[in-house]
Amino acid sequence: MKNVIACISSPRRVQSICDYAIWAVRRLGSELELLHVVEREQDAVPIADLSGGIWMGTQETLLKELAELDERRQQLAQEQGRQLLQAATERAREAGIQGLAGLARQGYLVDVLLELEDDARLFVMGQHDRPTKPSRLLPDQHLEAAVRALHRPVLVAGPSFVTPTRFLVAFDGSATSRKTVEMVSRSPLLQGMQAHVLTAGSDAGEARQALQWAREQLAQGGFDAITHHAAERPADALAAYAGQHGIDMLVMGAYGHSRIRQLVLGSTTTEILSRVSLAVLILR
Repeated sequence: MKNVIACISSPRRVQSICDYAIWAVRRLGSELELLHVVEREQDAVPIADLSGGIWMGTQETLLKELAELDERRQQLAQEQGRQLLQAATERAREAGIQGLAGLARQGYLVDVLLELEDDARLFVMGQHDRPTKPSRLLPDQHLEAAVRALHRPVLVAGPSFVTPTRFLVAFDGSATSRKTVEMVSRSPLLQGMQAHVLTAGSDAGEARQALQWAREQLAQGGFDAITHHAAERPADALAAYAGQHGIDMLVMGAYGHSRIRQLVLGSTTTEILSRVSLAVLILR
């Protein structure tokens, strides 16, 4: 059985990530694996790089202090990871989750996720706390790198858990976007929820035909989809529609070269997540 893997990243995100993972486990009938990765410090200056520029009289002492500081920092990071996994484990057990495993790893997050991908049915992740420029739907570089590399669906947890009852599919009529709709129609994760499909752009005639196809495809999966076309840019339209219709989850495909993929992976300057607090399911 393939697992739901919840990537526990920081104290602020433990509760939300864990709750979305618990929700997914219950709907998919999978087991839950909790993962925390202590990442290498890419921005730190390697000690070896300092040795050539240190005066002879202070070199040995300073290098020793730097080594001790680095070791202590690593110990603290590992201890924090242990506590995060413990908190997530307790929350999952309180929710009645039986099949449960915790995994602490060191390395680069994307590398670890790729190693675990064969055993994963779904990854649940959250935004990292480090701020970046608000220039894309996924403003977190770690998260964007994972979405680019992985071939399994990724559920990006919202800031706080809300039981999803309505989802919105971002649809542009392309072949890859149609693949997203086909996946949604077969997804046990989304069954029983109210489906909304949105297109955006200036060609209303073409959009009507595409939306009719999406409605019929989703009907085959048991969804009575609500469809809508907006004239605004995709990012603006998605944010506005989600807010107006009480959408709990945005569903998008991140593959091929569709306009939707470009929206997810950084070609838009509108940051939807800063305007509507919802989860994002990215299908691969």
